[in-house]
Amino acid sequence: MPGNSSRRGAIRKTSKGPTAGSGGRVKRGLEGKGPTPKAKDRPNHKVYKAKARSEREEQARPKRRTPKGSDAEWVAGRNAVVEALRAGIPVTGIYVAEGADRDARLREAFRLAAERGLSLLEVTKVELDKMTSGAVHQGLAARVPSYEYAHPDDLLDNAPSGEKPLIVALDSVTDPRNLGAVVRSASGFGAHGVLVPERRAAGMTAAAWKTSAGAAARTPVAQTVNLVRQLKAYQAAGCMVVGLAADGDVTLPELVSEGGLFDVPLVIVVGSEGSGLSRLVAETCDQLVSIPMANHLESLNAGVAASVALYAVAQARAAH
Repeated sequence: MPGNSSRRGAIRKTSKGPTAGSGGRVKRGLEGKGPTPKAKDRPNHKVYKAKARSEREEQARPKRRTPKGSDAEWVAGRNAVVEALRAGIPVTGIYVAEGADRDARLREAFRLAAERGLSLLEVTKVELDKMTSGAVHQGLAARVPSYEYAHPDDLLDNAPSGEKPLIVALDSVTDPRNLGAVVRSASGFGAHGVLVPERRAAGMTAAAWKTSAGAAARTPVAQTVNLVRQLKAYQAAGCMVVGLAADGDVTLPELVSEGGLFDVPLVIVVGSEGSGLSRLVAETCDQLVSIPMANHLESLNAGVAASVALYAVAQARAAH
């Protein structure tokens, strides 16, 4: 009704304050929000959700553990395993491929393993391939634990009371068979240990064990980070360090004939067949000794040279 101001909507109500204009709101809206994030960074995108789901599944998946003794070595092949068992190498297990032909060598390996109380495990050929890193195993392999080296200083203490220490040190000898031969000679001629460098040198592998014919179980082998430093430590402990060199100052027979020299703690250093002693090692030695040869063009490998020198020392010590 006209003039009825009490009617709803008859009077237009005004705001308490002035109406705001567009001002900065429109300006801010025109500025934009920057580049669009990648799909993997947008929480509502299917790519982001798929990535998050994959990460959750990966965390829930059980982790694969590296088995203990992963640093163990493998002797692969029927002849090699039989020889290793005969030589007394500390084998911890024999692995046979399923369906392997039971020939005479395999039966002998089983017999030797049974005599030593070793476990026999049958695995698939694929598993044995993986264990031996693809070596030609002929269906048979033996596991050998990593060698436990002695401390270099312990070699001096290995000499019995009243006996002068005798140590063989190898310089740059990289063939494990040479190392095994030296260990065997050291054991046979009464040496109290063998010293080898930690790097760029042969270690006590399965091949060295086999060549030593079990002597590695009786004669300790020590590793040193720095051969020169350890030789100087032996000298400080009262040892005489003698290096075998083709151009030595004296010959081995001349040194023996002087007498009394081998009645002291002794370290015999043997170099590689190709390059001999390194310069620093040769300079550290108290005496460089040569082994006389009938033909100057001939040379001896480390194993034979060490055997000749150890025999001379053993004879000289026995005579006094």
